[in-house]
Amino acid sequence: MAKILVVDDEEDLEVLIKQKFRQKIRQQEYEFVFAINGRHALEQLESNPDVDVVLSDINMPEMDGLTLLSKLNEKNTLLKSVIVSAYGDMDNIRTAMNRGAYDFVTKPVNFTDLEITIEKTLKHVQMIRETFKAVKENNILKMYVDETVLNFMGGKEIENALSHNEIVEGTVAFIDICGFTTISENEPADKVVNMLNTYFDIMVQEIIQEKGVVDKFLGDAVMATFKGEFHLDRAIDACLAIKKKIHQEVVGLDAGTFKPDVSIGINTGDMVWGNIGSTTLKRMDYTVIGDTVNVAARLQAAAGKNQILISEKCYQIVNESFKIKEVGLLDLKNKQNPVKAYEVLE
Repeated sequence: MAKILVVDDEEDLEVLIKQKFRQKIRQQEYEFVFAINGRHALEQLESNPDVDVVLSDINMPEMDGLTLLSKLNEKNTLLKSVIVSAYGDMDNIRTAMNRGAYDFVTKPVNFTDLEITIEKTLKHVQMIRETFKAVKENNILKMYVDETVLNFMGGKEIENALSHNEIVEGTVAFIDICGFTTISENEPADKVVNMLNTYFDIMVQEIIQEKGVVDKFLGDAVMATFKGEFHLDRAIDACLAIKKKIHQEVVGLDAGTFKPDVSIGINTGDMVWGNIGSTTLKRMDYTVIGDTVNVAARLQAAAGKNQILISEKCYQIVNESFKIKEVGLLDLKNKQNPVKAYEVLE
């Protein structure tokens, strides 16, 4: 449901709004909140932080609509404002636009035009919110952040979104191309990069297919994360598909061919999800850290060619869903006690 704040000192406008939009109100598409001036509007926004759009008059007592626009702009919120006023001269329109108004509707109000304007503004707000969500959840933005970029993308709103950290249960997989270091040392740089990108593209397609996120590329390896329903099962399915398709891929070389295999480590559990990096460099990655991640990385390092190793915790969850065999106890780096590992066969 979209929430709309109407700011106007004319009491009959509230009645008209409720009449003209009664169907959308009844169907719970729109919810309207009302204020009689700019000061009252700011109070309403404190009580209703989920407001999407502000419809504001210009000429009001205590605080006019143009002053309200300046206050809203200072907050750097996702709010978009539409001026609804009888003062439709170019000076007022330009002033309103310069202070952040998204659109301008003149009085007497044509409610058909107003409805179209509201829908257009709500779509714009939704698009911005989906962009922020993508930045946070899907790791689209790998950041070289400076103040200009932050202001352009929403100031404090994007800054707050990117500084949000949490502990979430999920699965992490490290997927390494076996033997690629030798190739990179003996072939031209362009050929090495093209080959690696071909293999990475195969991996990425399978990870996305299972609704995973490519966290980062680490040399000739990929780190992927999965969360949500059946995150461990989806991670294993993605890795099995990667193992099969990478093994079938042959990229030509001047001195023959390189037929790759992968070694994979998977672990599941609680992880810290947040933006990690250097504020001095203004470079941050939305990534995961913690013991769950470390064990997955160590399992990958211990895995042989064409092998997927998982922890005992993973085995307890998925042993009835996949063909798995016990590998035994492994001494993993920085782990005081040996860790029991299992291999996923199919």
